Amino acid sequence: MTGSRKKSVLIIGGGAVGAIAALNLEVGGLTSVTLVLRSNFNAVNEHGFDIKSCDHGRVNSWKPSIVRNSIPDIAKESLPPYDYIVLCTKNIPGIPPTVVDLVTPALPKANSHTTLVLLQNGLHIYTPFLETHPQTLVLSGISMIGSEEISPGQIIQNEGDRLIIGAFPNPNIDSPTSAALEFVSIYQNGGKTDCKLGEDVLHDRWRKLVYNACLNPICAILGLDTGRLRLAADGEVIEKLVRPAMQEIVDAARANGVVLDEDVVQKMIDVDPLQSYLSPSMLADVKKGNLIEYENLLGGPLREGRKAGVKMPTIEMLYYMAKGIQWRTMEARGMVDIPPQNV
Repeated sequence: MTGSRKKSVLIIGGGAVGAIAALNLEVGGLTSVTLVLRSNFNAVNEHGFDIKSCDHGRVNSWKPSIVRNSIPDIAKESLPPYDYIVLCTKNIPGIPPTVVDLVTPALPKANSHTTLVLLQNGLHIYTPFLETHPQTLVLSGISMIGSEEISPGQIIQNEGDRLIIGAFPNPNIDSPTSAALEFVSIYQNGGKTDCKLGEDVLHDRWRKLVYNACLNPICAILGLDTGRLRLAADGEVIEKLVRPAMQEIVDAARANGVVLDEDVVQKMIDVDPLQSYLSPSMLADVKKGNLIEYENLLGGPLREGRKAGVKMPTIEMLYYMAKGIQWRTMEARGMVDIPPQNV
């Protein structure tokens, strides 16, 4: 790729994950990144990102090649198609816009050039694009990173950027693995990250759910980071709540034909160093009053497990507690109608 033009990459969502992805891609020197921001646009546009990273060190006042506060409409703006679009936004079904509507201005439905990379959670998140963008190659991005935006434009990354890239199935496209390998090569070129090919997307996504469907909502509900969760009640919270929830995800995966490693539960319990005191993304969102991804993290595996006849009482409990938290946030944002109080 040396000597050829830089690949054009549009990243939609410049929070804790998207900002590090943009930094890593530009450090690699093979891409020119356009980053679309929302709530942190003004801060980043004026001052850039200030990043304290275990991978990159201290990076102050940094911006990618282009910063925007809206999705490029490539037809109206007469822009060439991007080589890659990387979607890093929260995926919250039922809250508009849909992921398809969000990305369509930069990804025409007749697209056959741009590769879409979904750095989002969930099992079958590519399926809406099969109908609307049948000739678009969609890659799965499994991001395992400890990163938090503590205030607009202020990023702390205290766990390394580990990314697994694989190709979602698409009967209309030949050799999708080669495109996934190309993105892996681009992403890891800066030598600051651990990026590798994942040849079994469904396995990789179920495996991440062992963490995400359990530690994410439990930390958010209890208001505890992953380190304090392990310390709580001399470990009883882990043994009586976290471990059973994780085992239910493992059982649901197996019932759907996905066999995870026998030690995956213990590995996910221990994956974050205790004294990193990492706040998973759902806990960070609850603290900020943001909507949470409970449907993709909990609802998806719960439905898959139920269809396969797996009993998942712990995951079901967590699902409805997270649903209640979401309703509370929606009320605070004026998104639901509340009958007036009797006086």
